[in-house]
Amino acid sequence: MSDYTLGLHDLGDGCHAWLQPDGGWGWSNSGLITGGGTSLMVDTLFDLALTQRMLDGITSVTDANPLTTLVNTHSDGDHTHGNELLAARDVEIVATEAAAALISQEEVDMLAAAKKLPDGRGDFVRAVFGAFEFEGITATPPHRTFTGETSLDVGGREVRLIQVGPAHTPGDAIVHVPDARLVYAGDVLFIGGTPIVWAGPVGRWVAACERMLDLDADRYVPGHGPVGSKSDVERVREYLLFVDTEARKRFDDGLDVDQAIESIDLGPWAGLNESSRIAQNVVNVYETIDPTREPIGRLGALVRIAAREGFTV
Repeated sequence: MSDYTLGLHDLGDGCHAWLQPDGGWGWSNSGLITGGGTSLMVDTLFDLALTQRMLDGITSVTDANPLTTLVNTHSDGDHTHGNELLAARDVEIVATEAAAALISQEEVDMLAAAKKLPDGRGDFVRAVFGAFEFEGITATPPHRTFTGETSLDVGGREVRLIQVGPAHTPGDAIVHVPDARLVYAGDVLFIGGTPIVWAGPVGRWVAACERMLDLDADRYVPGHGPVGSKSDVERVREYLLFVDTEARKRFDDGLDVDQAIESIDLGPWAGLNESSRIAQNVVNVYETIDPTREPIGRLGALVRIAAREGFTV
């Protein structure tokens, strides 16, 4: 999609995307599906102000098609922190059971606290998340959960929810609109940016890509980046296979995880934004091969990523 600009984009067939360039840390996308005088939203944004700006910006659609349902594709805050604004409008929130279990006030408060850390970790968090306001957010989990697959009726229109996690996170789901040949992929699809494997294993994410490719669809709205096509899904799959292969080689050669991270030549993937996320992705492969390893957690991952970005940690 050449028109990668901030705001509402009409994708045709009663479907829309709210895009937030440049798609980097926290700058996520949302979706809007209309049918029979109602509409369904796919994901909210990273804070209340951004979500309110989006709600104000989509009134040309929602005035005629009031919002009745919100689907969270996964639990990360840049897709859920605006939930309370939808709940206040009596919009039903739906997500996988695994995603619902992770939407908590503790996670919101941890992000707010991380921005205040006095060391290099805080410098990095402020550098990537400084534009977002986490204070005052009330974590709002879904009203209804599912596992596997389910279908929602949007004014007589079928919208399919397909659980593909654990992949990026434990509870990933994609939203398929069959009659529009369109998929809202959440963060199992990054376009122009580097995927980051918080949950995995990588093979599960590869399987999620293959599930998306098998669908009768030709347009894909990623969690971050411009609207794309099957070739963009294939590119994510190839990146993940590359990481898995290279990390496993180094594990077998006896390299520790930091040596493995430093020794990988990203080659054609070096030009992706946030390429330093390779640090977490290699860690995930090592933890998959050796489940006895002590998990480093998200803050530990950010330390390694920050170090690759030149922050002293």
